[in-house]
Amino acid sequence: MTGEVMGGDGAVLLEELEKAEAAGKAGNTVVLVEGVSDQRAIEALSRRRGRDLEAESVAVIPTAGATNIGRFLDLLGPKGHGVRLVGLCDEGEEAEFGRAVEAAGKGKVTDRADLERLGFYVCEIDLEDELVRALGAETMVELIESQGHLRRFRSFQNQPAQRHKTIEAQIWRWLGNHKIRYAPLMVDALEPDSVPRPLLGVLDRLG
Repeated sequence: MTGEVMGGDGAVLLEELEKAEAAGKAGNTVVLVEGVSDQRAIEALSRRRGRDLEAESVAVIPTAGATNIGRFLDLLGPKGHGVRLVGLCDEGEEAEFGRAVEAAGKGKVTDRADLERLGFYVCEIDLEDELVRALGAETMVELIESQGHLRRFRSFQNQPAQRHKTIEAQIWRWLGNHKIRYAPLMVDALEPDSVPRPLLGVLDRLG
C-alpha cells in the first residue's frame, strides 16, 4: 500500500522519514509533498523539462499526509539538517503547513505570500483539481479513455451523488481513487503554457 492509501500510518511514514533522514545527511535539496501523486507529478514535470532531479541531488519526499509535515520540517529544517527545502500542499492544509514552517524556524508566516517566499506553494483545492482545470474536461475524458477507464468513469457519473455535479467536479472526485496513476499522465498531457502555478513554482524554485 502507498502512504496515500494508508493515511500515513505505520511503516509508510517511517519509510518516508528514513528517506528524509538520508537526504538530510547527504545535504540534498528536499521537496516535501503530501502524497505520492504529488511526488509523481513533480517528477513527471521535471522529466518533461529534461531535468534529472536525482542527478541534481534533489529528493521529492511524500510526508504521508499533511499532519506529518512538522516532523519532516523539524528533521530537515534549520533545527535539523538545515537543507534547502521546497514544498507543495493542498489549500485545506495551508494553515497547518504555515504553522509547521514557522515552528521549524524557516521564518514568519502570516499569509500565502510568506509561504511562497519561503518556498512552499499552495494548490487550490489540490493538485488534481489544478491539473483538471488546466487540461479541461474534454482532454481529461480523452485521457481516461486512453487508459481503458471510460466505461468505469461513465458508470461513476451515473451514481445519484454525482449526477448534479459538473463534469469537472465528477472527474476530480473520480480521480480520488486513481490519482497516483493519473498524476504523471496529466502532467505529460499539459500544454507548455498551462502548467499550474504551484507546480511551476516548485520547479522554478529548484533553479
